[in-house]
Amino acid sequence: MAPFILASASPRRLDLLRQIGIVPDAIDAPRIDEAVAPREIPVAYARRMALAKLSEVGARHPGAFVLGADTVVACGRRILPKAEDVATARSCLELLSGRRHRVLGGIAIQAPDGRRAVRVATTAVAFKRLSADEIARYLAGGEWHGKAGGYAVQGGAAAFIPSISGSYSNVVGLSLADTYAMLGGLGYRWS
Repeated sequence: MAPFILASASPRRLDLLRQIGIVPDAIDAPRIDEAVAPREIPVAYARRMALAKLSEVGARHPGAFVLGADTVVACGRRILPKAEDVATARSCLELLSGRRHRVLGGIAIQAPDGRRAVRVATTAVAFKRLSADEIARYLAGGEWHGKAGGYAVQGGAAAFIPSISGSYSNVVGLSLADTYAMLGGLGYRWS
């Protein structure tokens, strides 16, 4: 069978793929510009990022299955950043507090013969209203670091989320149902 390449350094995506029996033959993290284009809407950005990751890494691995993915947290038309500092994480949590938002998972897969499939999975997430103490405790834990929107649903932020509509794994980092269907459609066979 053709090798499977994960175009992502995300440990969460790797763990998710393992849940459905896929262990990549290699992990090749792309180095792309992730800047949001002027007036770019969240769905278009998620799709563009997944394709850009796939294109860069796919060019290095002809004849392989290659998966590129991106996770975007969107509040209305606003794309929330990956929190790299406490101030950004606090700003994201304050914006999400008491509101619903969307998590958009861009998925792009290339088959060994060059065919491609691209999809954006959408999950609606509701946050409870957060107190200043709840935000401070969450920030002190540090799991927000590097996370889109400043939170990890699979961690302590689960206590803030009374409902999710759509794929839970999409919020973690990769919609498994969509990925499974796309791979099957491109001829991937599980061993």
